[in-house]
Amino acid sequence: MSVKNMSTRGRIVAGAVAVAVAGMVTVGAVSASADQPETPAVAAAAKANASDKNVNTVPVLTIEAATKAAEATLSAAEKAGQHVTVAVVDRDGVTRVLLKGDGAGPQSPESATRKAFTAVSWNATTSDLAKRAVQAPGLKDIPNTLFLAGGAPVQSKGAPIAGIGVAGAPSGDQDEQFAQAGVAAIGG
Repeated sequence: MSVKNMSTRGRIVAGAVAVAVAGMVTVGAVSASADQPETPAVAAAAKANASDKNVNTVPVLTIEAATKAAEATLSAAEKAGQHVTVAVVDRDGVTRVLLKGDGAGPQSPESATRKAFTAVSWNATTSDLAKRAVQAPGLKDIPNTLFLAGGAPVQSKGAPIAGIGVAGAPSGDQDEQFAQAGVAAIGG
């Protein structure tokens, strides 16, 4: 009998049997390989560690520091009477902390995140980058970037390890001033 001529119930039973057989084959293979002695390549890989010359160690902003920076940024904005959102991203542009202040606009979380990403990507404030973008307008086409003032990089030994972006104040200059307060709070 072909699969086309089988009833729905028959196809379900046949599928379940196929899955069960595949599972038994997999378990058998794993069990058989577990009994095999360790090969030299596996032993070498197991002994690799961070001191290995083939491994890079990069500085990472801790979540505690990212939170401290975001809170200092938001506090500076609140003291100035501004309703903003603060984003702190890591070196890869992954959001570590996002604080949307009371009264901040609905567009501000995305704008703050994109400003933070832009700042860390080029290791420069977004106000400086906005000036550069006038000479190289194609920069604005890079995904997830925003070339408006309000983003600042966080550095360790001169290298960017995070970015702080702020959005929501009446001017990008104010946004960037608040972002710099966050950088200063963690000494970055």
